[in-house]
Amino acid sequence: MQASAYAVKANPGLQIQNRGGLPFFGELRSRNTIKDLRMTERSKSNCFGFRLSSGPMESELSYLRIGVERALPSSVKSRSVRAQASGEDIENAAPAKTQGKPSGSVFPYVGVACLGAILFGYHLGVVNGALEYLSKDLGITENTVLQGWIVSTLLAGATVGSFTGGTLADKFGRTKTFQLDAIPLAVGAFLCATAQSVQTLIIGRLLAGIGIGISSAIVPLYISEISPTEIRGTLGSINQLFICIGILAALVAGLPLAGNPLWWRTMFGIAIIPSVLLALGMAFSPESPRWLYQQGKLSEAEMAIKRLFGKERVAEVMNDFSAASQGSSEPEAGWFDLFSNRYRRVVNVGAALFLFQQLAGINAVVYYSTSVFRSVGIASDVAASALVGASNVFGTIIASSLMDKQGRKSLLITSFSGMAASMLLLSLSLTWKALGPYSGTLAVLGTVLYVLSFSLGAGPVPALLLPEIFASRIRAKAVALSLGMHWISNFVIGLFFLSFVNKFGISSVYLGFSMVCVLAVLYIAANVVETKGRSLEEIERALNPAI
Repeated sequence: MQASAYAVKANPGLQIQNRGGLPFFGELRSRNTIKDLRMTERSKSNCFGFRLSSGPMESELSYLRIGVERALPSSVKSRSVRAQASGEDIENAAPAKTQGKPSGSVFPYVGVACLGAILFGYHLGVVNGALEYLSKDLGITENTVLQGWIVSTLLAGATVGSFTGGTLADKFGRTKTFQLDAIPLAVGAFLCATAQSVQTLIIGRLLAGIGIGISSAIVPLYISEISPTEIRGTLGSINQLFICIGILAALVAGLPLAGNPLWWRTMFGIAIIPSVLLALGMAFSPESPRWLYQQGKLSEAEMAIKRLFGKERVAEVMNDFSAASQGSSEPEAGWFDLFSNRYRRVVNVGAALFLFQQLAGINAVVYYSTSVFRSVGIASDVAASALVGASNVFGTIIASSLMDKQGRKSLLITSFSGMAASMLLLSLSLTWKALGPYSGTLAVLGTVLYVLSFSLGAGPVPALLLPEIFASRIRAKAVALSLGMHWISNFVIGLFFLSFVNKFGISSVYLGFSMVCVLAVLYIAANVVETKGRSLEEIERALNPAI
């Protein structure tokens, strides 16, 4: 198996809407315990006034804040919603006008959290250009099995990390978990950069994988819990944007390899820097006020709300927390609670969206893009792969501007539809003789359109939607479980994709991916509910009423 053909990428965001697919959501209308859900008037926020007192951290966070602000619309209208469970569908509630402006700012803290997303993408993509050169340096050029393990060990570690992340986030809090996560990220990068044997390199990749697995669980969780309702979708999609930036950075970092074969060590070592910055940044970042409230630390929760949204919204947000927990003094959920009748259906939707995301072929396309371009005569496969990475970033920027306007469900349907069409084009370009003279152009066009479609919805929406649809008492563990599905399927595809290609042919595999995308569209149309413009507490009261 030509492991050197791998270029790695991952993504995650989810949402749920009711069109009559799951009985669970239909039952919401008949719940007598939910009479009238109202969002109080919310202030528009001026999110540009935060400063840190320490010089170096202030510069770093200011840089990250500017990057986030540029990716956001210049103005974002506040929304408030009234949903009536007795007869009005949760996704049809109309927004109302709000007044006032909170003085806090969440952007610097989102920027710090997104260092985890950058590392996520970078560790996934760094092996693409480095594998050929590290194989020569470590003497495993002919051993494709070991090359495959160097790629897949990261994904195995990420599977472990994704399950661990939820437990750590519940026990120690979100910010402390980020700081703990920086340890395997930094140590893993160091071991990879200094490895003198394949065994050391694999251990380093395993540790880095555990680190990005934890990041994949807590980055979207933390962002969703500190974001104002009116821009939560936009900020949630920033997570995917920074993953794409990390992947693109890994591709760009590989450019000096042709002139310096030992540059692969520097490529791995670069990841130490954002790992350290993540730990330092989280020392200055507020804890999730929702987590603090659940722990009974009410005064600390109020301080966190003040830092995030401004003192004007402290009472409002605390009232939301109180309303969400009213009549329920339930303890934190255990793993088996996720499969109870109360939560099973919503957890299944979360896991299914990530399963569709991976089985639709995104990682396979990126793994195999270099070889596809090479096989159809594209002279510069590195440039073609860089084009794919740039398309991913571009599409994610567009998605971030549409997330709170078009909504999550419509973006998912549009995304998977475009992916299905692109996969069909790729399959035909590789088999239809009439298209032979244009096969190279069509291969690049189909791949770019596929990645662009993916980045519009299937990439950013699942990780955003997961924290929105899960009740607070199961949120961390349910996100971890769904992301575990992501990493397991990612690992299996990375390990066996080329074997399937050799047995069935790339055209047949791409056609299969197209069919999966069609099935995803049908599933989403039936089972996913729109959550834009609703606070996490409102969504929780609607989808997970106390029993």
